[in-house]
Amino acid sequence: MRVVVRIIFLLYISLSVSAQAVSEPVKARPNPGEGVWGFLRRHNLSPGEHLEAFKTLNQGKFASDGGLLSHHWYELPGTTAEKKWIEPIFGKDHQELKLIDEDLKGAVFYLVSGHGGPDPGAIGHYGQHRLYEDEYAYDITLRLAKNLMQKGAKVHIIVKDPDDGIRSAQILAPDTDETVMGQAIPLNQIERLKQRSDAINLLSRTENSTYQRCIEIHLDSRSHKRQLDVFFYYHEGSKPGEKMAETLRKTLEVNYKKHQPQRGFSGTVSSRNLYMLKNTRPVAVFIELGNIRNFRDQQRFILESNRQALANWLTDGIVADYKDSK
Repeated sequence: MRVVVRIIFLLYISLSVSAQAVSEPVKARPNPGEGVWGFLRRHNLSPGEHLEAFKTLNQGKFASDGGLLSHHWYELPGTTAEKKWIEPIFGKDHQELKLIDEDLKGAVFYLVSGHGGPDPGAIGHYGQHRLYEDEYAYDITLRLAKNLMQKGAKVHIIVKDPDDGIRSAQILAPDTDETVMGQAIPLNQIERLKQRSDAINLLSRTENSTYQRCIEIHLDSRSHKRQLDVFFYYHEGSKPGEKMAETLRKTLEVNYKKHQPQRGFSGTVSSRNLYMLKNTRPVAVFIELGNIRNFRDQQRFILESNRQALANWLTDGIVADYKDSK
């Protein structure tokens, strides 16, 4: 049985949703009889400025008289093609990714959306509808994962749904087909958490990055009258975890002041002895996005623009934490 699990894990690694994207150099072929100067000018490059760099980049691709060979592709100096790729996990409307920048190049993230499988987590009521924690946490996690990838990070999405990509609907339909590394999610809470922490720890041993972070996303459940801002937990004694949580909190506070100056922000940071914070090798931060039973908090989850804003602001905080760690 252990051999089978190991094989499944290795297969998961090869298919894992992750990206370490870099821009690719632009290459072109010369027209028949075209000289070096004409080739460079056709591609809006000054021969006087770029000739030597062009020769250096393309050593061994020239004729004996220094001319171009029509069967060769030549790299153009100082130019790069926009890096684009496909990640089907995000769904057909969001699967096309492009590298925006490399602010997170070298960083590795393990993103965990709360609950899933047989456990929907907290449940709120919105009119005649039920709101399920695992569905909204998953959608926001995917949005965050996409953001991080497009900034050059390597991202492991620990909990996956085979057919729920990023969704635009207000009411996200529930299902129970989420898995962890292709394995069914146990109903027992300790088994479920152990499955996730084991997956993260196993993956982290394959990564060489000095900056590895586990981010777990949940929605809280309190009295329907209790409105909550986003709040953060870290494991006691984890200075990097505390620092990251505080950076995320400050980033959300700044964004709320900018976009909703009259609103205020009361999100908090505190330590908790939670299983996922205590048992993951990478530095971990646990995020509660609000009260799924409170009407005003529900607007934070049911509106697609708000789900995307949460992902964007968390991305800003993660970038700030990564830059500050160097």
